Order: sequence, then C-alpha cells, then structure tokens
Amino acid sequence: MAATADVNGLKIFYRDTGAGEPLLLLHGFTGSGDDWQHVFPTPFEGYRVIAPDLRGHGRSTNPGGSFTFRESAQDIFGLLDRLGIDRVKAIGVSAGANTLLHMATQQPARVDALLHVSGTPRFPEPARAIMRTMTEEGRSPAEWAEMRGRHHHGDDQIRALWRHVREFADDRTDMNFSATTLAAITARTLIVHGDRDPFYPVELALELYRSIPGSALWVVPNGGHGPIFGEQAAPFVAAAAAFLKNK
Repeated sequence: MAATADVNGLKIFYRDTGAGEPLLLLHGFTGSGDDWQHVFPTPFEGYRVIAPDLRGHGRSTNPGGSFTFRESAQDIFGLLDRLGIDRVKAIGVSAGANTLLHMATQQPARVDALLHVSGTPRFPEPARAIMRTMTEEGRSPAEWAEMRGRHHHGDDQIRALWRHVREFADDRTDMNFSATTLAAITARTLIVHGDRDPFYPVELALELYRSIPGSALWVVPNGGHGPIFGEQAAPFVAAAAAFLKNK
C-alpha cells in the first residue's frame, strides 16, 4: 500500500507492505524509499515494512524548506504515531542511519533493533569538502534525469536537496553525537560500514561501535558508501535477516 500522512506540516509519502513485526527502512540523502527495492527485490518475510520518503525527498513535501536529521527523526516518529506503531526494528543507510541515531537517542524505548549503515556521529572534514561541491551547476542531463525520476515535485525540490547538502558542510550541532549521548541507545545495534567510504572513514564506525552499548560492527571489505547495493545486496540481506531475527 502506498499512502501519504500529514506529519509536522508535511505530507510524508510511505509504502506499507507485508505483515508481522514493524520494520522501518530509511533511505539515503537525495534518494527515496523506492531505493530499497534494489536491496530487497522480494518481500522481507515476517515483517510489516514501512518505507517512507524523508522530508523533501521523493513524493514527500517540505514546505518550510529546512532539513535537519533531528527534524527528520521527529517526522518519522510522527508517521509511526499516525500508524499506531509504538516500537520498531529499523534499517537506515547514510541519511537514514543519521536519522536513526537521533531516534534511538531521543526515544530509546521505541527502537528495538537497529542496523546503522554508512552513517556517522558527526561530519568529518573530508565529507564537508565534498558537501560544498554539491551544486546544480554543471550537472549532466543524465544526473538531472536520475533525480527527476526519484523526486516528484519539480526541479526546485531537487535544487533544495543539493542546497541542504551544502548546508550540512557548516553543521556543528545537528550531527554531533558524543560517547555519552550514544550510550543512551538501548536498541540492539549492528553497524555496517565500508572500509572505502569516501565520506565517513571507518574510524567513525569504530567510534560508534565503542560508544553504543553492546553493538556489533561489520566492516565491509572494499565497501564504499552504502555497501548494500548491487553485488553487496545479497550478503547484506542475509546478515540483516539473521540480526533482526535474533533476540
């Protein structure tokens, strides 16, 4: 089922499929919930899968024009409230993983298990340098076509997403998790990180591992940013299924 929910002054689009325990899937920045079809091409058996588009992405609106991961977490809590879901298991990649860090620290009791893929406790300088280059100037027709295929509210929506990435380059507060803050997480946590991630060096994944109580760490050899697509999808799905099933 595809639907839209009114949350925090936004219209959040989401897909709600399957039956069983609630499983939340949060996509990466400039992506959409439909990206998960490339990871899970067949239904994830035993789960009610909730896959929203984050604010301003895909078919979701963002009339206020702001984006922080703290706000994104509040949006997702609002969506879960609308759906009558109190507690979830969750998988997030990149921006989705950053959103889940806010969720799991703001309301720890609502996140039962967490797969944190290619996220970070803060933005390192190499990532900030890349973020500052995210402009619409010089984008190829193919890049525009790809973005238009994902985002359905016109070119201004796409320009806003690239603007938000540039804004992240100067952020020092939204993504600023300390060991003390991360220690509040009670969810069973598996951190998945590529050892060739150009945005977030693997040392940051190790920092998360050392800070989140009882967490596990899987460093994907030769993995880049978001090492769960293409040839890396099948091993990720197997690991995710095993992790989510264990209590």
